[in-house]
Amino acid sequence: MATLKNIIIKLSTFFNEIGELSYFAGRYFKEIFKPPFEFKELLRQCYNMGNRSLLLVGITGFIIGLVLTLQTRPTLMEFGAVSWMPSMVGISIVRELGPMITALVCAGRIGSGIGAELGSMRVTEQIDAMEVSGTNPFKYLVVTRILATTLMLPLLIILGDAVALFGSFLVENLKGNVSFQLFFDQVFNSLDFGDIIPATVKSFFFGFAIGLVGCFKGYYCKKGTAGVGKAANSAVVFTSLLLFVIDFIAVFVADIFYEL
Repeated sequence: MATLKNIIIKLSTFFNEIGELSYFAGRYFKEIFKPPFEFKELLRQCYNMGNRSLLLVGITGFIIGLVLTLQTRPTLMEFGAVSWMPSMVGISIVRELGPMITALVCAGRIGSGIGAELGSMRVTEQIDAMEVSGTNPFKYLVVTRILATTLMLPLLIILGDAVALFGSFLVENLKGNVSFQLFFDQVFNSLDFGDIIPATVKSFFFGFAIGLVGCFKGYYCKKGTAGVGKAANSAVVFTSLLLFVIDFIAVFVADIFYEL
């Protein structure tokens, strides 16, 4: 009986949080079109989230390309299909691996940073001070960060895909003596708009989810330093789960369009 009661309480808490997050998202869409527009803060957040994530995304993408090619090449050689390696790697990275892994990396790098930053501002009453002084903290702190993640994540994913393909080319060049032009000719010949457009569209949703959850957890952070750590941690966990849900929905919708 006690176990059932705990399950009901946890489910109730979960659905309440989903409702609060939905209201938070609705407030974002309401505020984004209302002046004044914080362009200077938006550019600063784009720089912080994009430029400071380049190295991490680049290294991650490069390792993905290397590992995927090294792990797959022996199997393709057994079937005499090693010539299909560039096409297979290109489709795998552009469709799924590049966007998903880059988004997860950015959820840890950007989402936790937003949660910790806004959480510390809430704990130290800086957000309350902004409200008292007549400034709209939601507009300045939340809208700019969510919009920055929505705009920057697709660019980071494109960078990660390019570096991953280059890492795959290095392996093929060393082991199979494949030229740069031949490798990328096969990659681009295997891709079409049905591969690129869904991956690009869902990358905007990935960025929106990272910014939304990070801002939500930080903006409503509980009092105390422990609350800041919890906000940063829960932002990463909740965002990662949400990314998988968005990815499933995107793949499901894209599959319907393929059938049509």
